[in-house]
Amino acid sequence: MSRKSNTEQRRTEIVGALLAAIAENGYEKATIHAIAAKAGLTPGLIHYHFQSKKEILIDLVKTLANYSCERYLQFAAPAATPREKLRAYIDARLAKGSGASAATVAAWVMIGAEAVRQPEVREVYQEAVAAELALSRELLAACLAEQGKKTRGAAQLAAALLAFMEGAFQLASAAADVMPQGYAAATAAQLMERFIDAEPAARK
Repeated sequence: MSRKSNTEQRRTEIVGALLAAIAENGYEKATIHAIAAKAGLTPGLIHYHFQSKKEILIDLVKTLANYSCERYLQFAAPAATPREKLRAYIDARLAKGSGASAATVAAWVMIGAEAVRQPEVREVYQEAVAAELALSRELLAACLAEQGKKTRGAAQLAAALLAFMEGAFQLASAAADVMPQGYAAATAAQLMERFIDAEPAARK
């Protein structure tokens, strides 16, 4: 495995610093000086590696999307059935415990707000969302097929699951003390099980 170049490593550190700054104080207050302080670098070095804060943010969206994919693959490695793979996907996104990161969740919620405001951010954000929909649709279709159900509803189920996850992320960031502890993954799994069971049987 090749090692990262100094430039790649530095860019990774800067992107991580933006994540930390956003999670702590929001995007507006995540200034270049604040990012530099989190990264232990000078503002000049930030500008050397990135032309703007927006460019760092776009890299952060891609980084978090890659992180989500890798986390799912890690959780799904021991899964043997479609339902186990679906549960691995849900746990990778929503379960607490080892590897869970409140800062990452908070940053993702704030990235969504910036995607509304900034077209360039919206473009990469939508690509990440499309990838999530495609993966969850594939997993749900496999579960439906395994149970002898019609698979045409998989797209709507995937959209519902994604909407639930995004809502759970929002509440985890803004109202964590109000929501029941550890509810999200178990509830999402139960909802998907019930939706799958309610789907009509495929014609033989």
